[in-house]
Amino acid sequence: MIKLHDLAPAAGATKRVKRVGRGTAGRGGKTAGRGTKGQGARDTIPVGFEGGQLPLVLRIPKLKGFKNPFRVEYNVVNLDDIETLASRGEVVIDVDLLKAYGLVSRNGLVKVLGNGTLNVGVTVSAHAFSGSARSAILAKGGSVIKLDLPFGNGRPPAKGNAITNR
Repeated sequence: MIKLHDLAPAAGATKRVKRVGRGTAGRGGKTAGRGTKGQGARDTIPVGFEGGQLPLVLRIPKLKGFKNPFRVEYNVVNLDDIETLASRGEVVIDVDLLKAYGLVSRNGLVKVLGNGTLNVGVTVSAHAFSGSARSAILAKGGSVIKLDLPFGNGRPPAKGNAITNR
C-alpha cells in the first residue's frame, strides 16, 4: 500500500529551480540572464503594457456588453390571449385581428408563446411560434401558419446609432 510520504514525482519529471542574481561568481550572477540595459532588464513591466501603444484595455468600450444591431424583436402573444379571442368566437386569428384587439403594436412582428392553455382548435397565423405553442395549437386540432418575415430569410437590416448615422 502506498502512503502519503512515499509519493514522489517520476524520475526526471522535475528540475531544480535556477537561482539567479546571487553574485558574480555563479553562472546566473550579475545581470541574472537578462542581458544589459533596456526594459527587459528592469524589475517589472506592467501587465497589459504594449510598449507605449494605447493598451487594449483602454481601446475597447468601457461599458460592458453590446447591443446586437441585427436583433429581431417580436410582439409576444400567449396562448391565454388566443383562448380569450377564441371564446369571443374568433376562429381565424391573424396579425390584423391581434392589432384590432390591441394585443400587439401597429408595426412589428408577432410571436406566439405557449403560456396558458387552449381549449378549442383555431387557425393562428404569426411570424414565429415557440415549440410549446405550436404543439398546443396542433393538439387541439388547430392549424399554424408561419408568415414570412419582412426582411426575408436572412438577417434583418442593422439598426442603431453606429449604423444609422453613417
